[in-house]
Amino acid sequence: MRWLRDLLCGVLIGAGAILPGVSGGVLAVVFDIYRPFMEVLTHPRRAIPKYWRWFIPIGLGGILGFLGFAKGIAAAIDVSSTATTWLFIGLIVGTVPSLFREAGKEGRSIGSWVSMAVCAGAVFFSLFYVGRVICVTVEPNFWWYNFCGALWGMSLVIPGMTSSSVMMALGLYQPMLEGLAHLDIPVLASTVPGLVLSVLLLARLVTWFFRKHYSIAFHGIFGIVLASTLVIVPTDYVGLWEIALSAVCCIGGFLLAFFMARLDKRIQENGG
Repeated sequence: MRWLRDLLCGVLIGAGAILPGVSGGVLAVVFDIYRPFMEVLTHPRRAIPKYWRWFIPIGLGGILGFLGFAKGIAAAIDVSSTATTWLFIGLIVGTVPSLFREAGKEGRSIGSWVSMAVCAGAVFFSLFYVGRVICVTVEPNFWWYNFCGALWGMSLVIPGMTSSSVMMALGLYQPMLEGLAHLDIPVLASTVPGLVLSVLLLARLVTWFFRKHYSIAFHGIFGIVLASTLVIVPTDYVGLWEIALSAVCCIGGFLLAFFMARLDKRIQENGG
């Protein structure tokens, strides 16, 4: 049961990394995978023996979700990217209560609320500016694909960092998506150096901040989750059918989050 749950979490995190406006790091926090993942990055000798069985299904699911959803979303865009986005909105909304409880596990201070407000405002207006104001496009090449990999690495280490939204603003998302969908080896290989470098450079810094200022850091993440979810809410619909489909997808995402929360509870009651 635990293995299947972790596999599903990995699939959703991998899909979240490729879906526009959704952060794989946020989903990792939502599914309580983020802190073990950061521990593996910062203290591998101690963490790998502790978590290696756990990360096999998560890693496998992440690869399946990332590459599989790249192909799936390329087809889904032709049907309704709006409905797909609503699926993930429902998923995130369904986990907000548990995420809020987790943020307050070590208490809440004035600094915690300030952190939440500042992070929410900064992320919302930054993503709004990138997505709605800037109209810059670049020519895809090895270095720009490296940049995409760095963005993906940042989205894993920094919850709320929605890499796909930035790629869309620069005109890199569609060529990157097509390369992944067709398993284009040069495109895949070009993203690896930037991804690995950004993860290794940021992991220790982010982990240190969590250790020293847990409540402030987690409330900041909670604000990021709220803002990054709000900013991706679709506003354009082609007809009533898409509104209805979006509602169904949102409810489905919410129910999936509810099911996974219940599954987590059963796993904890049975001792993992």
